[in-house]
Formats: sequence, C-alpha cells, structure tokens
Amino acid sequence: MKIGEVEIHGFAALAPMAGVTDRAFRELCVGFGAAYVVGEMVSAKGLAYRSEKSFDLLRLSPEERPAAVQLFGNEPEVMAQSAQAAMAYGPEIIDINMGCPAPKIVSGGCGSALLKQPSLCGEIVAAVKAAVPVPVTVKIRKGWDSRSVNAVQVAQICEQAGADAITVHGRTREQQYAPSADWEIIRQVKQAVSVPVIGNGDITCARDAAAMYEQTNCDLVMVGRGALGNPWIFQEINLLLGHDRPSLPVSTAERLSVLLRFVAKLCEYKGEDIGMREARKHTAWFLKGMRGAASLRAAAGKLSRYDDLIELCRGIPME
Repeated sequence: MKIGEVEIHGFAALAPMAGVTDRAFRELCVGFGAAYVVGEMVSAKGLAYRSEKSFDLLRLSPEERPAAVQLFGNEPEVMAQSAQAAMAYGPEIIDINMGCPAPKIVSGGCGSALLKQPSLCGEIVAAVKAAVPVPVTVKIRKGWDSRSVNAVQVAQICEQAGADAITVHGRTREQQYAPSADWEIIRQVKQAVSVPVIGNGDITCARDAAAMYEQTNCDLVMVGRGALGNPWIFQEINLLLGHDRPSLPVSTAERLSVLLRFVAKLCEYKGEDIGMREARKHTAWFLKGMRGAASLRAAAGKLSRYDDLIELCRGIPME
C-alpha cells in the first residue's frame, strides 16, 4: 500500500503508545517485520514552547523507516507550526492524534476529545497539510461515546481536508481499551472514504490480523498492545499473510536474548538509570507466560542496573 507517495511493504504497522514506542522499541519491531511505525505522541504546544523533552520524542533513526511522528493538540495554527518543526527530524509522515483517551489529554480538548468537534478535526488536518511536504494522516476512535459514534463522519471530513490515510481504533473514548474492539466501524470507514484505512484494535496474533483484513477490507493493520513483549508478532503476521511456512514458537533462550539486546539499546539511548527504569515494564511483558512468571515480574520491578537483568535472565530455566 501507499500513504501519499510513501510505500509500505508488509502487512502490519506498530501503533503509537505513549511511554512504549520509543526509538529502541520501534527499531526492535522493525527488525521483526513491522512495515511502518508511529512514534509516541508529542505535544504541539510542547514544541511551540521549545520543550527539550518534546523534541527528544521526535528523534528517528535510519533503522526504523518508514516512520511517522504523531502530534497532539487542538489549535490548527499551533499544530501546523509544530508539524513544520517536526520536519527537521525527517519523518516520512505526520500523524495527528485524535484518539488518545487519557484524561490529561482529553481534559485539554485534545486526543479523542476532538471527535466531539468534527469541523475542528478538518481545520487541523487542512492546516497541517498546508504546512508540510509529506503525507498527513489521522488516528481516530469509533467516537466519543456510544451516543456519538461518528468515525465515518470524522473520517470523511478529514479526507476532504487533505488527510492521506486514516487509522481507526474500534472503540469509543468511553470504552478506553475494553470491551472487544468493533471492527465493523473500520469496515464502514473503509467503505466511506477513498484514502487508505488502517485498522487498529485487538490484534494479538497473526490470525487476528488475517481476520481483520477479511472482515474490514482495510489496507493495513496496526498492532499496539499485542506487540508488548512480543515483537515476533510482526514476523508471524508477515509469514501467515505472505503464505509462507508458519513460524516456530519462540524459545525461552531467544526471548531472553532479544530482551537483553533491546534493553541494552534502551540504556544506550537513554542512559542506564532511565533505561533500566523503563526496562522494568518491558521485562515483565517479555517474561509473561514463563514458569514462575509472577515472581519474575516482581524481580523485574526492582531492576536498576543492566547487570541485574543479566543475573535475572541467568536464573531462568531454558525450556
């Protein structure tokens, strides 16, 4: 598929997840076959106020292409200016967050709160589109709540304003991340617009991806929580949908080896103190399902040095 003139080779993209999809994790997922990645959401106002933390989130590497940076905000002019600033980091795509359900985001009228103002969604897309030379995409939800399911309307407005692709998460803001995602709304959006539609929600294995393609006719699937501790999901999706041989189960030895390499990158990019604090949650995700997982997760929550992780892994029996 293509987003504007950007070619996407593969069957699954990595969803943006705050506090998770940093440079190290994006590189990890691309290494296992993610066809496209979107970084952590960045505050447009933070960029306008020259926040060093906000600019750090924009950094991209050659190992994670094609890649988008995702901006959130609710002022068209500020969003346009921030998109221009983001171009200094070389993203192939600018993505606009219209789906984040976090209270601190929606309380400021951003993220999924924008779904309550469809015309403003269009104004933001038009402003950003006029400001940058790369494709502009949006990520939306089914609607704000069960009484205002308007993904089709918002998608059409965004397309008319110049959006090059639309990602749809099949839940309302009210639903957060439960119950099961509604893939029917993805199908409806796909029927209603002519730009590519990316389906998001409840992709936890390769068969889920195949089912979403079949049920929605979407152009690409996007994996979020299904990739936590499981970057192999992209490899599995590519093998199944590419009609190749099925992949073998991941061994404990490989899982631990990948974890150690990934955390080493975290420490390289962020320093050992920050890297190891962030490694705690990733380690717990990687160890999920192993024998004695509860005690292993408890130990993961106390990691402070890379050597601590090495010791933890040495004590895990190979299966």
